[in-house]
Formats: sequence, C-alpha cells, structure tokens
Amino acid sequence: RSDIVYSQFSPIPSSKWHIDSVAQFDFSIADANSDYRVLVYLRHTERYPYQNMWLFVDDGLQRDTLEFYLADDRGQWLGDKKHGFIEMPVLLEENKHFPDTGAYRMTIQHAMRDTLLRGVTDVGLEIIRNGKE
Repeated sequence: RSDIVYSQFSPIPSSKWHIDSVAQFDFSIADANSDYRVLVYLRHTERYPYQNMWLFVDDGLQRDTLEFYLADDRGQWLGDKKHGFIEMPVLLEENKHFPDTGAYRMTIQHAMRDTLLRGVTDVGLEIIRNGKE
C-alpha cells in the first residue's frame, strides 16, 4: 500500500511558462526511514509546440535535468486527456530517500530553448511513501 505524502499543482499564468519562472513546492517528510516515489506532472494543451520537454528539478539535495516525451513519433499525445488539457506524469525517482524529517522545498523550471514556452498550463509534484510489501 502506498501513501500520498504530497500532491500539488502550480498553475502557469496564461499557459505561457517563462524561462525565469520557477515552480516551487514546499512539503514535509515525517518518516526519514521510508523511501518515496517522486513524480513530476505536466499539464499542457494541444498547442504545446514540441514532442518533448526538458526540466531542471532541484530538491535542495541535488539538481537534476529531466527529459521526457509528451508525444510519439506521429504527434499523438502520450498523456491523459481531461478537461481541455493533457496530463503527463513522469517518474523522477522510484526510491528517493530524504535524510531527515522536516521541511523540504523542490523547484521545477523548464529548460527549453524558448524564453516563453506556450501551451503549458500547470506543473505538479507528487510524493508517495513506498509501502512495506
């Protein structure tokens, strides 16, 4: 059984994500003995101009560059279509260990070449405590 520790979306104003705009997520870890699944979510419209996405993700412990695909080679969107947008979950880390309990901050910034990235409506973060199977 898995427990969601944190789940939050940060809206992108006017669906135009500026390269200097950093989505910030503040959360608490109560159990430093567990490992966690960390997922990044991207919500976008069909107006998003690219097949892929590059992100910088920083959790205060390490900074990662994440690339993932939003569409296949034929241009078909890979995420779930709902309510006028497409939601794509991306596994950032399967067994993330936080060294201590307490407050953490994770930031997410797009790493595309466009200064103003159109078609992105929200970026999200979900942290799930791995169950003890």
